[in-house]
Amino acid sequence: MSFNHQEIEAKWQDYWAKHKTFKTETFSNKDKIYALDMFPYPSGAGLHVGHPEGYTATDIFSRMKRMQGYEVLHPMGWDAFGLPAEQYAIDTGNSPAAFTEHNIATFKRQIKELGFSYDWDREINTTDPGYYKWTQWIFTKLYEKGLAYMDEVPVNWCPALGTVLANEEVIDGKSERGGHPVVRKPMKQWMLKITAYADRLLEDLEDLDWPESIKDMQRNWIGRSEGADITFDIDGHDEQFTGFTTRPDTLFGATYAVFAPEHPLVEKIVTPDQQDAVNAYWKKIETKSDLERTDLAKEKTGAFTGAYAINPANNEKMPIWIADYVLMSYGSGAIMAVPGHDERDYEFAQKFNLPIKEVVAGGDLSKEAYVDDGEHVNSEFLNGLYKDDAITKMIEWLEANNKGTRKVTYRLRDWLFSRQRYWGEPIPIIHWEDGSMSAVPEEDLPLELPELDEVKPSGTGESPLATSDWVNVTDPNTGMKGRRETNTMPQWAGSCWYFLRFIDPANPDQLADPKALKEWLPIDIYIGGAEHAVLHLLYARFWHKFLYDIGVVPTKEPFQKLFNQGMILGEGNEKMSKSKGNVINPDDIVTSHGADTLRLYEMFMGPLEAAVAWSTNGLDGARRFLDRVWRLVVNENREVSGQIVDTAKENSLEKVYHETVKKVTEDFEALQFNTGISQLMVFINEAYKADEIPKSYIEDFVKMLSPVAPHLTEEMWQILGHDDTITYEKWPEYDPSKLVEDEVEIVVQIMGKVRAKINASKDISKDELEALAMENERVQELLEDKTVRKVIVVPGKLVNIVAN
Repeated sequence: MSFNHQEIEAKWQDYWAKHKTFKTETFSNKDKIYALDMFPYPSGAGLHVGHPEGYTATDIFSRMKRMQGYEVLHPMGWDAFGLPAEQYAIDTGNSPAAFTEHNIATFKRQIKELGFSYDWDREINTTDPGYYKWTQWIFTKLYEKGLAYMDEVPVNWCPALGTVLANEEVIDGKSERGGHPVVRKPMKQWMLKITAYADRLLEDLEDLDWPESIKDMQRNWIGRSEGADITFDIDGHDEQFTGFTTRPDTLFGATYAVFAPEHPLVEKIVTPDQQDAVNAYWKKIETKSDLERTDLAKEKTGAFTGAYAINPANNEKMPIWIADYVLMSYGSGAIMAVPGHDERDYEFAQKFNLPIKEVVAGGDLSKEAYVDDGEHVNSEFLNGLYKDDAITKMIEWLEANNKGTRKVTYRLRDWLFSRQRYWGEPIPIIHWEDGSMSAVPEEDLPLELPELDEVKPSGTGESPLATSDWVNVTDPNTGMKGRRETNTMPQWAGSCWYFLRFIDPANPDQLADPKALKEWLPIDIYIGGAEHAVLHLLYARFWHKFLYDIGVVPTKEPFQKLFNQGMILGEGNEKMSKSKGNVINPDDIVTSHGADTLRLYEMFMGPLEAAVAWSTNGLDGARRFLDRVWRLVVNENREVSGQIVDTAKENSLEKVYHETVKKVTEDFEALQFNTGISQLMVFINEAYKADEIPKSYIEDFVKMLSPVAPHLTEEMWQILGHDDTITYEKWPEYDPSKLVEDEVEIVVQIMGKVRAKINASKDISKDELEALAMENERVQELLEDKTVRKVIVVPGKLVNIVAN
């Protein structure tokens, strides 16, 4: 007998919607839990089976916490600006707003059909003017504090898409979308000064309950390094340049210098006979993104300028080269090269026959660079010292001789915040004809995105907004004319603070009520994919810290605990993709097996953080388990089955019941859903063996299954005689005294070989245990014609009989 999932799931989804079962009270007296999903970008493809994995995890956690008496905030919304909708509009001539609205409706239907316990009254959408009013407000505050500024920066310009791309959107010199050629060109852009927060973004990672791997990715992205800025003279020129190094102790081993090809000094110092080589090199690298240029695996390229720097430590001449692996945006755009003790410099020196000098002993420089610690050699006043002491001494020498200073640098760059696109938040700035600019006043926000008849790239590098009348403004007080900023914000903007708006989503007067923020922050659990490990989390932490500094939020960090779910792969362990035809649509599973089965299966596949292959057999197995539960509880007439009885007397299921409550509670708390579900299966197997099952055990079992399979358990809860939803029923508690073993298994050995196993009371005396072992039938058979010489008894463990 199987249950009708379509009927049951529709019934309870209607019930929850009608009764607003999951509505959160912002200011209740209960302890608070804020469980957040990374809200999705509503693409045209709809939900795929990877989405529900994280959503089911937070939903199980949220449903359990409600039953444990907490007030739970568990919201959902849409990160809906972005390039795909705009590209669709360009390709089809339709509006990105209508496309986005249609996609959101599909996502919302699919998510509701999976039975997630979201408070839909808190739904937000980053493209709603009532929402992006506050995204713009945050930008104006950053601008007021000098943290938003304009700068001319080299960008990845894609002529075919008519826009600037982020480094991450460029692969092998082509756009990730469409594979169009990308070139580097300087443009005026808005930047956010995230570097002002570098130290705090680094230090405050220590207090967070995040996977260490994610913390490391953030640390590497910020890339803090301590070292020295060293000043070098250029032979025959008045100019000097500064190079940063984390290893000033190796200065005696610096045999050449490398400039970024765009370094402003290159044009001044290049010699006539090297001019052609330098020009050819410039041409060769102009299409490369920073990511490609710094790829360690690629072959080293470069060109000699004909000029020489002077090594301040020994006054030796160092040829100056240009090479694309040095970036103008990192440090000063110039480095000293120490090929003996740096792998990249070594490869470069080998390729171009540059001198390699040993200054740290311990390696074999004919084979490779030596990068470990060792005694300094060929280094005058540093000889005999090891790395740390040598660094300190060299910095002291540089500072005493005005040749350099101690310095901390970061790999982190300021955040390029403009996009030359239409479908994004307008940047609320006006450029006036007298050359000044000002932020749009708060009372005039939101600055709404105008509807355009046609969304297509302007072709000049400006956004499509540049060609509309919307850009022209006149100051009502002075009559001065101005133009609105036509760049829009990147997709990251709306997702930098959305979690704050969920707390107070309809507030027209402020980003959120400070009293409400104090109730709910920081977020207790944040679950999403590891692809957002660096940028989204870093940007959101940056904005949060800024809002903390200006008194808007009460905590320094937004996300106290973070968890990354793994990826669901196709049946052959390959990534799911349309081209492979192995994408699983959740709608099909909900129709064939039911939402409860899909939820149970995705949580039972393996550990939440692991990448696991989809298996139709596994899905069928999940459904069979739910059918077994249904048959155990409900008979053919949809009444409570006969073996479930109201009884308080001792029962064979007592121990497994308490074990199940303990394990499920602890595992769900630790997000180890696969092992928690496994224990629920153990209980059902034992229950099938029992002649009668106490009703209280079955009710508690149904409660523990309810976060995983909410529709089926609501139905069983009703059949068990309850009128109200199971959502706020009390979560079961176990009695530790019922988990203690009364009996233990004793091994019986004869001459050291295991011959039998017996069960005995754990408190049995040595003499009684010996007698029990000797009475065992198998033992008596084996001892029939032997003389027992000695019996060794280890209480609670074993009896060893010595006989011959």
